[in-house]
Amino acid sequence: MHYRRLGKSGLKVSEISLGAWVTFGSQIKDNTAGDLIRAAFDKGINFFDNADIYANGQAETVMGEAIKDLPREELVISSKVFWPTMEGPNGRGLSRKHIMESIDCSLQRLGLDYLDLYFCHRYDPDTPIEEVVFTMNSLIQQGKILYWGTSEWRASQIAEAYGIARQYNLIPPTMEQPQYNMFHRERVESELSLISEDLGIGLTVWSPLYSGLLTGKYNEGIPEGSRASMESMAWLKDRMTADKIEKVKQLEGVAAELGITTAQLAIAWLLRRKEVSSVITGATKMSQLEDNIKARDAVDQLSNEVQEHIEEILDNHPEDE
Repeated sequence: MHYRRLGKSGLKVSEISLGAWVTFGSQIKDNTAGDLIRAAFDKGINFFDNADIYANGQAETVMGEAIKDLPREELVISSKVFWPTMEGPNGRGLSRKHIMESIDCSLQRLGLDYLDLYFCHRYDPDTPIEEVVFTMNSLIQQGKILYWGTSEWRASQIAEAYGIARQYNLIPPTMEQPQYNMFHRERVESELSLISEDLGIGLTVWSPLYSGLLTGKYNEGIPEGSRASMESMAWLKDRMTADKIEKVKQLEGVAAELGITTAQLAIAWLLRRKEVSSVITGATKMSQLEDNIKARDAVDQLSNEVQEHIEEILDNHPEDE
């Protein structure tokens, strides 16, 4: 496993990380999630991503149980705050009240004294950015979090938060967590890459396989037991356009020529970007975890010629859905 600095911070995270979205506490059994986390750790993964909204908090509980016997100092654990998790008008958003109450709930479910990373899961137009920055800085001073960042914020919003932190000698955001993959790339490549370079923001990217489409498993339809076959994930079917399926089939040919899987090609394609600190992967079985981890070995195979071929397949028209 290779490790990269989280932006310009001194923290090092595994290039491949394991996330809890969709799977933990919902799609897979708790003991399977535990087995995956422990196997991932044994293979060098140190960054495990979560959020208070995942499975209504159950994902944090499952992860907390799985990591309790692992060495805390070797782990980088994250969670997020924004979406409704409590009753009442203040049970969501980025107000000081909701953040302060949410962090305590997340720590309790995870069984931890502190989080390594804490993300503002979305931008909150109802809360002044000053309030968010001061609150996050306060959590760092209290020892409840070590670094804070954003998820799906615009570059201008991140820059404003960074500027406020510098103005008042507070700790600025360290990382941003955007969706980034072959079919969803415009915001990262045209906007976030610039602020990453200017401000040293590290990117921990999610949905590298476009919810499984980039594995090729949906090329001939929806397999029984797959994520897209679940009623709660019916929205995935809207992503399975004929155009995208055809592109995945062509990418499958590129991967075959390189002797790797289509999923490994998609992940390696992300890791070629220096602003990407970690690619957050998901897994429901051990074979998927092992396949994802091997993607790192494929990065060196992405020659300029191969990358040009990939761009031709993608038609060089990035989508931002």
